[in-house]
Amino acid sequence: MNKKSLKLIYNNSLVGPSIFFALLFCIPLVGSNYMLAIFTMIGFYALVCIGLTMLTGYAGQISLGHAAFYGIGAYTSAYMTATLGLSPWLAILVGALISAFVAFIIGIPTFKLKGYYLALATLGFGIIVYTAFKELTSITGGSNGFFGIPAIQLFGFEFVTDQSYFYLIWLFVFMALIFSRNIIHSRIGRGLRSIEGSEIAADAVGVNLMKYKLQIFVISAIFTSISGSLLAHYVSFINPNLFTANTSIYLLIMVIIGGLNNIWGAIVGSATYVLLGELLKHFVPVFFPNIGGEFEIVFFGLLLVLTLIYMPNGLVPQFLKIIGKFQKKERPAPIAFTIDTQATGGEAND
Repeated sequence: MNKKSLKLIYNNSLVGPSIFFALLFCIPLVGSNYMLAIFTMIGFYALVCIGLTMLTGYAGQISLGHAAFYGIGAYTSAYMTATLGLSPWLAILVGALISAFVAFIIGIPTFKLKGYYLALATLGFGIIVYTAFKELTSITGGSNGFFGIPAIQLFGFEFVTDQSYFYLIWLFVFMALIFSRNIIHSRIGRGLRSIEGSEIAADAVGVNLMKYKLQIFVISAIFTSISGSLLAHYVSFINPNLFTANTSIYLLIMVIIGGLNNIWGAIVGSATYVLLGELLKHFVPVFFPNIGGEFEIVFFGLLLVLTLIYMPNGLVPQFLKIIGKFQKKERPAPIAFTIDTQATGGEAND
């Protein structure tokens, strides 16, 4: 199997995702609760980053405000279940609809901007929502947080163990991955890639720029909201500090590290962020006992700079190169030729 065939499996067919998730779903059979907790957190971030990859990597639109949608989903689920006593599944749906509506309303004026102005506008939106989470104490609990969020139930079964929640979150990631790949390889995906390449050229050939931008922004907001809702029911306690501007920056870092131009980069980037974060928590205090609590953003900021310099396409293309080196290269068939020993210009006379 050559490199082209490998890309075909993991980009166009269901073989790649099926193999990956089949192996992933075996982890609870051999892993500890600590390992399950780590992979569950990777799942939360991966669900967000899949939508953010489509928005940033394929449509070329930078968002620094996705933590707002993360929080909208979380607080909607928390309020509707803990305060109103409604079903968690209904709360997840309502949170996704609210996020979609907010994304649509915010996207109309925001996507008239480009480049740094677009990033700053989304950052401002995220700060406004974060401030609302802190100030609306009657709904969100303010800085004290929201307690007592119930577990998700399905046909009488409660998702309260790490193993059950592992399967739940990665099932959502699997569905989001398949849905996103179908979009990417559709007519909409071609339109998104044309926008990322050149908005002027895309507009010249008839691509509706605002329509495609809004559609992908709304989809990414829905993915992020669902992840936030699932997180709220998983930890049973949330506060505004989970949805700051730093969270939006970390999400963008995950997407860039994994690879902007590949939907698998969302999972790779999320795993890299969570695993490196766990290593930092364990080893940094050992070697630097007096270091402050902001060492993570310094480390990941440096990692982001190095990635942009040495691996601008992220980790996924590097993995493909490594795999390609271990595969047998197809050699071209030898060219058959004969040498004509007779002269063609005439016959020799004795």
